[in-house]
Amino acid sequence: MNFLIITHVKHKKFREKYYAYGPYVREMNLWFKYIDKVIVVAPVENSEPDPIDLPYEAEALAFLPISPFNLTTPGEMAKTVLKLPAITLQIMRGMQQADHIHLRCPGNMGLLGSIVQMAFPKKPKTAKYAGNWDPNSPQPWSYRLQRRILSNTFLTRNIKVLVYGEWPEQSSNIVPFFTATYSEEEVSSFKFQERASNFQLPTSNLLYVGALSPGKQPLLSIQTAERLHNESYAVHLDIFGEGAERPKLEAYIKENGLEDFVVLHGNQDADTVKRYYQNAHFLIFVSKSEGWPKVVAEAMFWGCLPITSDVSCVNYMIGEGSRGSIAKPNVDDIVNKIKYYLEAPETMEKQSQNAMQWSRQFTLEKFEEAVGDLLHER
Repeated sequence: MNFLIITHVKHKKFREKYYAYGPYVREMNLWFKYIDKVIVVAPVENSEPDPIDLPYEAEALAFLPISPFNLTTPGEMAKTVLKLPAITLQIMRGMQQADHIHLRCPGNMGLLGSIVQMAFPKKPKTAKYAGNWDPNSPQPWSYRLQRRILSNTFLTRNIKVLVYGEWPEQSSNIVPFFTATYSEEEVSSFKFQERASNFQLPTSNLLYVGALSPGKQPLLSIQTAERLHNESYAVHLDIFGEGAERPKLEAYIKENGLEDFVVLHGNQDADTVKRYYQNAHFLIFVSKSEGWPKVVAEAMFWGCLPITSDVSCVNYMIGEGSRGSIAKPNVDDIVNKIKYYLEAPETMEKQSQNAMQWSRQFTLEKFEEAVGDLLHER
């Protein structure tokens, strides 16, 4: 099978290998176990990978590179118009060669791919919609357009659209799906007793994992740690990720003298982040928009309780408050949620155990099996 991926994810070629964002590559490598040849249409540059990046593991791999583009400003839109013919041609070339078309949405390439795929109605397709599928949520116009095209069974044929959560009144091609990070082996390697021992620690370990971008609101995590510290709670916050907000966060930490209990780690490999999940009590992740927030599921896998936002299927993930808490995007509410748990240790321990039990349904082995069923369901 020739398997085509259309994605906006930036790739790096280094020493004859192709790298990209680790969680995405880890997932795609599971798809590749059922594939003879992989064709990728995506932006590519020659550079050294970051610690968070991983290499593709495909027997046969071919790239049809395109120039990166975006639609965020009038100037960028004008540049994009000039690039579109060449990008569209690469997408069409890939689709002509493919036995199966796989779209990564939402994104600029996902939008183009969803338009071009209409010219190939007989080819089998899947689309992974990693954003918020909630029909009532505010969405950029390009995301709404992708949703409409993918949901329309006349325009988009022979496709399974994989979305996070179960939503009413969906078309027949919409399939609730999940994602995974950890294996069955890791389930058996870390038991709840190891997590429970952390509840006796004098310091509450807080964690933020994700892009340092305005939409993820990482400053709220720092301000939460600051407030708890000022109220004489022993806390320590570790922050993993990179992004445009980093200078702002660094300045805030320095100006307010938080260096002793707030640490910016930048991007780190998955094993490093896993060790911090295992020792953290709370994940603070109050994002404005998500699909299936991987970091929430990852934290729960190790019994780290998420304090998170009510977007997409997150309330379902935390069991309506039985394995974590929904917080409003303000420091007062986040702090109150954490103080509630600290003052009710039995509830904290029970919900931590609930979180582990729920998240451990979704292992890499089960994900791989589900992908195999998708690819062979014809």
